[in-house]
Amino acid sequence: MQYIQYLIIIVVLVIAALVIIKASKKDFHIEANKLVEYLGGKDNIISVEANMSRFKVMLKDVSIVNKDAIQKLGARGIVEIDNQLKIILGTEAERLRKYIEDLIK
Repeated sequence: MQYIQYLIIIVVLVIAALVIIKASKKDFHIEANKLVEYLGGKDNIISVEANMSRFKVMLKDVSIVNKDAIQKLGARGIVEIDNQLKIILGTEAERLRKYIEDLIK
């Protein structure tokens, strides 16, 4: 009987841990769509590139970009050069590049 109680406790703890892990992971597509929105929409994006943790995007109009919102999404830094933004995003930069390229085609 005591083993069954331990088994139930272990199962409950495993389920709780899985729920916590799932809740802490951000949904990539939602975050990518938010990033596109904060960059001024897909019509404002000319091209995108990724180099390791850096995400470089060429824009039609940089003035409509919401840099504060991009930083709240997790960007570690943003550099603006002419109509170009270089955003340090970490390991998701390449994945974002592919997603956004497919979106703007």
